[in-house]
Amino acid sequence: MSRTFVIEAVMLAVHGQLLMPGRPVTYVIPYTSIQELYELQTSHEPIMLSPEDDVYVKQKIRELIAFFEESFNKKKIEKALSMPWRKSPPLPINEHVSLMIVFAVDTEEYGESFDPIETELILTAMKEQAALLTDQLEMLDRIVDAGVPVEAYDVEDFEFAIDGDYLV
Repeated sequence: MSRTFVIEAVMLAVHGQLLMPGRPVTYVIPYTSIQELYELQTSHEPIMLSPEDDVYVKQKIRELIAFFEESFNKKKIEKALSMPWRKSPPLPINEHVSLMIVFAVDTEEYGESFDPIETELILTAMKEQAALLTDQLEMLDRIVDAGVPVEAYDVEDFEFAIDGDYLV
């Protein structure tokens, strides 16, 4: 059985272990986080602290963009963009990982505590009844402090999250 997580697209570039899980995983990605990849690709600001890691992650971002722009995948994504909260059909990355793109809409429900992409991640996790996976510890703290009713994991606890035995 596949485990479902809501994540930002850039996390697939930054955290390579997400593409090599021990069991099947589906990542639900808000479309705005894909748009963010284009901004990160053209930015001269470093994404990672070490120059070597930064070059590597920017290459992975280019690969992700190319994946999303492949004709077949692009058609699936465009289908999701026809209506708010619609999901694309699965986009398989490998035998254990598939992506689903959702046309999430920021309703400003959590606007005071979270930025628009964070709000989309939270709302998507709630709508999909899926766990949220992030590398932003301060976001996890704000989720707990705000009493947001969503299951959330730190990416460092990914293996525990796959098993569903560890809750933040």
